Amino acid sequence: MKILALEFSSNRRSVAIADGSDVLARVETDDVKKPPLTLIDEALKNAKLDPAAIETLALGIGPGSYTGIRSAIATAQGWQLARNINLLAIGSAEVLAATARTNGHHGEAHFLIDAQRHEYYHTTWNLTEETQTEATPLKIISVVEACDLEAFGPDAAGFPYCKPLFPDAARLAQLAANRTDFQPGETIEPIYLRPIEFTKAPPPRQLD
Repeated sequence: MKILALEFSSNRRSVAIADGSDVLARVETDDVKKPPLTLIDEALKNAKLDPAAIETLALGIGPGSYTGIRSAIATAQGWQLARNINLLAIGSAEVLAATARTNGHHGEAHFLIDAQRHEYYHTTWNLTEETQTEATPLKIISVVEACDLEAFGPDAAGFPYCKPLFPDAARLAQLAANRTDFQPGETIEPIYLRPIEFTKAPPPRQLD
């Protein structure tokens, strides 16, 4: 199965092409203004594949950069409309765990992602050489709590015990190779733990 993976949830965006779990090509950029299709085209050229060869598109759905995740979702939705391919939406915290595991980090690992408002998304995973299991589901914690954790994450600046780590599209592609929970593009939403709040506008005033 030829897989295209998009991971745009952090400031280091990456695209990967895989054949099953074998990664054929990977590109990344710190330029968040670089168009997704430019990165995809580069990855396809490096893998020597035509766009029509892609059977599954996997995308990281956060939490993380709202703009990046939305651009990945829009790209996936357009691709599915044009090519009728399978789509897989995978949480970026799971991709972070897979990236850490592949980099040789084993045991219990904490992961932090900036949630804005002086808060952070936090989750823990148990990592072995072959497996990863979520130990603590994703939740929002204060910056004070986050500061004390020995953790990994894409927003490590300013934290004394947090090591920089970015979710990698190559690891996303490998996760997708073992999944079949495909879904229609219109049902994909970013992971966002905060309740949606809005203030209803008052009714229009009657003028005499």
